[in-house]
Amino acid sequence: MSLVELIAQADERGLAASGLACLDRCVPLLGGDDEVLRPLWGSLADGSPGDGDWAERLRQARGALEAAGGEEAAEDEAALLARRMLAAAPADRSAPEVRRWADACSVASLQIHRLLDPAEDPAPADSFPLALDSVRTGETPVEGRTEGMSPLVAAELRRQITVLELLAGHGSAGLRQALEVSTEGRRVLRAVVSRRARGRTVP
Repeated sequence: MSLVELIAQADERGLAASGLACLDRCVPLLGGDDEVLRPLWGSLADGSPGDGDWAERLRQARGALEAAGGEEAAEDEAALLARRMLAAAPADRSAPEVRRWADACSVASLQIHRLLDPAEDPAPADSFPLALDSVRTGETPVEGRTEGMSPLVAAELRRQITVLELLAGHGSAGLRQALEVSTEGRRVLRAVVSRRARGRTVP
């Protein structure tokens, strides 16, 4: 199934995990450490739909990330998209709320990865929104890559699909694997952000 189809069919837990995973991978842009969102993952494992524990842990994560501040060396647009993902996270973990958030996070995270990709992007900048829409609906798969998309974006697309498939196939038991997928992606993005930061300091 395409990414759009997976989001449309996901339950509340899968949607929350999808949005959270996207945000988790982009934590390096917010200046947060690798564990800052771990309590929210725990809430998905332990809580019931709409559990107030999610709202409290979300409040704490926002406070920690706001105190940490953003990565100054990151592209401004990418950091802004990450902050918007965090700001839009719903305290109400009902399916309609988290579905809107998961879909918005999917788009934002793919855009962030395009902005930060060190590889040359073969697609013109103004063609990206159309290409992104086609990719998310599964219209342009090319041997596991994405036509017109850079490698970092293609990898992020695969991670988003994998997270949703894990939750659809295994429910709460798939959360640990989904977290591992997100952790791998966060390490990749942190390395990209660090390289860009070093590049900006070179005279």
